[in-house]
Amino acid sequence: MFILRSRHSFRRLSTFRVNRCFISTYSNVVTDMTQRGLVSNTTSPEVIEKTNKPTTIYCGVDPTAKSLHLGNLVTLMGLLHFHVRGHQAIALVGGATGSIGDPSGRKSERVPLSPETLKENVAGIDNQIHRFFRNGTRYAERRGFDDTTVDRKIPKVLNNFDWFSNMTALDFLSSIGRHARVNSMLAKESVKSRLESTQGISFTEFSYQLLQAYDFWYLYKHHDCRVQLGGNDQWGNITAGIDLIARKRVFENDVKDNNLEAKAFGVTIPLLLTSTGEKFGKSAGNAVWLDENMTSVFDFYQFLMKSTDSDVRKYLSMFTLLKEDEILEIMNEHQKTPEKRFAQRKLADETTELVHGVDGLRRAKTATQVLFGEDLSSLTGDQIVEAFKTDENRFIQLERSKLIGSGIDAIASITNAAKSKSDAQKRIKAGGFYLNNQRVTNVKQTIEEDHLIDGKVVVLRVGKSSYYLIQAI
Repeated sequence: MFILRSRHSFRRLSTFRVNRCFISTYSNVVTDMTQRGLVSNTTSPEVIEKTNKPTTIYCGVDPTAKSLHLGNLVTLMGLLHFHVRGHQAIALVGGATGSIGDPSGRKSERVPLSPETLKENVAGIDNQIHRFFRNGTRYAERRGFDDTTVDRKIPKVLNNFDWFSNMTALDFLSSIGRHARVNSMLAKESVKSRLESTQGISFTEFSYQLLQAYDFWYLYKHHDCRVQLGGNDQWGNITAGIDLIARKRVFENDVKDNNLEAKAFGVTIPLLLTSTGEKFGKSAGNAVWLDENMTSVFDFYQFLMKSTDSDVRKYLSMFTLLKEDEILEIMNEHQKTPEKRFAQRKLADETTELVHGVDGLRRAKTATQVLFGEDLSSLTGDQIVEAFKTDENRFIQLERSKLIGSGIDAIASITNAAKSKSDAQKRIKAGGFYLNNQRVTNVKQTIEEDHLIDGKVVVLRVGKSSYYLIQAI
């Protein structure tokens, strides 16, 4: 393996190509990603020369859930870096491999997904990746990747079920199995670690690396894909694919042209850990999802706001397209008054806009203003409803007739803001109950029409951080 290291800052180059085919006003994509901390290893240093011209790169994801999470954003950023520079990006959803499960980095076998769940997950991730590239491309253009000479290719989202679904066992053995070497398969870290465990490894999981290797071969053959991108734990699977490509080319007598254009490469991205050693993208042990129906834009934004001072510099490089001098300026400003969390706010702004778009960022900021007890007079009812309408944990709709004139203790009980009316009354007496961010002191307080912001919504708060947005319908 080859580890890229660079002491240089991100920079633009001044070379130009004709025929509107490639973005050459920026540094090499692998070099830039390395400087940003997005590259751990490459299978050959020639990948830099290879990516000086347009090529095709893919990254796979198995549909173990109906949404990707913040940890997946690292590899998505890698694909985005290639895409905005004029390369063909392919995101491969494992509709076939997802039914097996990748043993890499796992101590036990995954619980198999039902066909219905797998289909739902594939559809969810497919839509999400398309949305990411739409938002990401717009974000990139607003951050300087707006060279009109670029022939920016539409990213492809493929499903490996399309080529595995009709493959028989005999097809598998003759097309893939004959080129596999068991000693090499046993040497893979994902296999060795499981063989040494008490549970061992099933033949199904043992075969996973062959399926991923065939993915690379299929994309190499049918989509001219020459580079595979993956996490550090995918190193064994990536090299298995490169080995299969080499063996298949010999078998098919396709080695006449063995120059740089014909070679396959792998690039791995480091496993991202926080400064405390925890996997990035988890909040209290739970995943921070990229789907706002599973993690609200507010919670997504706040997760990034909570980044530590020791992590935020790294995240600004990895999860934004800000230039090095801009990041240094942000960090210098942050160091003047770290308690104001200037760098964290910039990270949250940039990454939320990248993932959820300008509208998503606006809604996250609106929600922040509401949920941090700030003055609501500058917000409209429509803005508040729009900011929270996908937040199933905080947003409730009630018939206007049931809301207006009802005691706030009763409404608190109905909306689960309190366990019961008596519980709500105790909280009011204790001074821990708020209506539109104003403390409630009267246990007999009712909700009236003039409490509705623009006649549409009221905000209940219990304690410091439990909020309920109630829309009158």
